[in-house]
Amino acid sequence: MHNDAPPAEVAAADTSVADAPVADDAVGQPRTPARRTLSREALAGLASALLIVAAAGGIVAAGSIAPEPAGSRSIPASLATVPAGASLGVCPGPARLLEGTEAGTDPQFSPESATANSAVTGAVLSAPGGVMPGSRLSALDGTAAVEIAKGGGQPGEGTGPQDLVAGVLAGRKVESPTVLGADALEGMKPSAAGVQKFTATDGDLQGSAAANCQAPANDHWLGGASTTVGRTSVLVLSNASSTPATVSLELFGGQGQIQAPGSRGLLVAPGTTRSIVLAGLAPGEEQLTVHVRSAGGPVAAAIQQSVLRGLTPGGVDFIAPGAAPAARQVMTGVDIQDAAGIAAVTGAGGFDDAGPTLSLTVPGSADAVVEVKLFGRDGQKALPGGGVVTAKAGAVTEVSLAGVPAGHYTVSTSSDVSFVAAARVTRGLSSDKALDVAWAASGVRLGSQHVVPVPQGGDRTLVFGVLENRATISYAAITADGKIRAAATADVAGGTTTSIKVPEKVEESDVVGYVVSASGDAAYGALLLQQEGREDVSTLAFMPAATGQEKVPVILGY
Repeated sequence: MHNDAPPAEVAAADTSVADAPVADDAVGQPRTPARRTLSREALAGLASALLIVAAAGGIVAAGSIAPEPAGSRSIPASLATVPAGASLGVCPGPARLLEGTEAGTDPQFSPESATANSAVTGAVLSAPGGVMPGSRLSALDGTAAVEIAKGGGQPGEGTGPQDLVAGVLAGRKVESPTVLGADALEGMKPSAAGVQKFTATDGDLQGSAAANCQAPANDHWLGGASTTVGRTSVLVLSNASSTPATVSLELFGGQGQIQAPGSRGLLVAPGTTRSIVLAGLAPGEEQLTVHVRSAGGPVAAAIQQSVLRGLTPGGVDFIAPGAAPAARQVMTGVDIQDAAGIAAVTGAGGFDDAGPTLSLTVPGSADAVVEVKLFGRDGQKALPGGGVVTAKAGAVTEVSLAGVPAGHYTVSTSSDVSFVAAARVTRGLSSDKALDVAWAASGVRLGSQHVVPVPQGGDRTLVFGVLENRATISYAAITADGKIRAAATADVAGGTTTSIKVPEKVEESDVVGYVVSASGDAAYGALLLQQEGREDVSTLAFMPAATGQEKVPVILGY
């Protein structure tokens, strides 16, 4: 960069030099006193010019160490506010019995049993003061099925500035994948959540399966599938957006990553669902983890998993995505039966997968030494194998969780290498009766105002786990009349798991959900669903709490 002297000063210097009688001197004319005076003036002007030039040089020199002008230097990234979006949760639809396949992976389904039932339960919280966001349950293509709340309006009578109410969807029967949506309100993403529960008391899909209505994303990890004889795993991909999604699958088995033709470039059109039979891509895998990546529109992903041992149903479940690869994974709501009973049933032929187990998947190139800890009601319980296992890189490693006293547990796994994890929960200790199975996905640390829908019927239990020190957890019931009842609190010691039975009613109104918040050290939560007199079991990790406006860095440049 070049800096010149001010224009007025440069002009004055040029004039003084021009007025001096240089030309006369040049042809040898003698100097007169007048000319000598003019020469002194010329010299003075020349000196002034030299001073100006020197000053300009100083400016140039200073410019070499001064900051660059804005046009050529980088500008620090600023934070821009991103408007809060709507809440969207995709429910996978009823479990269906696989009848056959076309081209190995595209399924055909037969009708469900006569007793099969699928229903969605959900809750949407108001803004402080009772103003409800517009909310609804709709089909994947956007066709409205039922309105939960119209939205807008003024704070309700008798409500204070911080009082909340809820819009409730209680056990709405569904026959296909659905979407529970709620509009943004006052610049904030609404607090809303839904859960779908499937039950059947006859047929090959006896048992129960439950799934959170899941926020679409472009990246999912699902662990716990099996494609051995009698095990059926169907990956269900749903696209609730208006943009086509192109999905690619990474498959990890017990011996390493599986390169399967047909696992890339799977098109899921807007407003549709695509089902893929995983045995057509990776047959004979006792443990299979699926990494789902979507380009274009985000998708929801779940695996319908069912077991049939000869003529005996072995359970049905929806495997949900867990947390992304990390150095620590935590699963709670893990119900473990009596150790002697587990040993007896798993010793029978074909029942080796009827016991609790941990699935560890290491997607990287380095083995992971994983420490496994089980925290029960009375503290940590030691695994018979010692609790430290080496998980092979690029593969799935299975760790038995049997051998501890019966009860509800939180499973903590940690390593210096990133991995994903899921825990299998089983019910039933007789090899000649129908059993059930569920997979507990790794969950998120509890924060403020998690909405936890609670399906109708059966035994329902809130399970909380705290790894270290202490945490205080508050839980307020949401009832079918839209009221949020007074919160109760639980002080949970570190290294323990606490279970709280959900009542059927509060003040003569059915309980359909909870608002859960936690403070103190890291706490985790899950909803455990069972049925008295049956072996049904499902476990659901709590969904993340709603976030408000987010800020993202914006870098300007060219």
